[in-house]
Amino acid sequence: MENVVLIIHIFLAIALIGAVLLQRSEGGGLGMGGGGAASGRAPATAMGKVTWVLAAAFIVTSMSLTIIAAQKSAGSSVLDRLSDTPPAQNEITAPAAPDGDNLLPPAQGDNAPLVPTAD
Repeated sequence: MENVVLIIHIFLAIALIGAVLLQRSEGGGLGMGGGGAASGRAPATAMGKVTWVLAAAFIVTSMSLTIIAAQKSAGSSVLDRLSDTPPAQNEITAPAAPDGDNLLPPAQGDNAPLVPTAD
């Protein structure tokens, strides 16, 4: 369902861009036209009506996609996934430091082999 609405949404976006680009430029963007103070609002053209319909449909599909996405993620929240302790990871711990006696080199007459010990 979400894919269908998304495809319709994309087609509406492309059609809306095309409708806006096909309209005749009347100048006076943001209501600062040179029509004079006596002229009222210009009558709506067919392209203007098509643009409004496409814009309304685009907004409806945007809200539909938002609702669908919210329903999909209703059971999971980022805040629900937070916990006091982080999950256990496979961490490699450093071996414990040896005692101070083992740090000295062997004595002059010591013939014992140096064998590492696991602590």
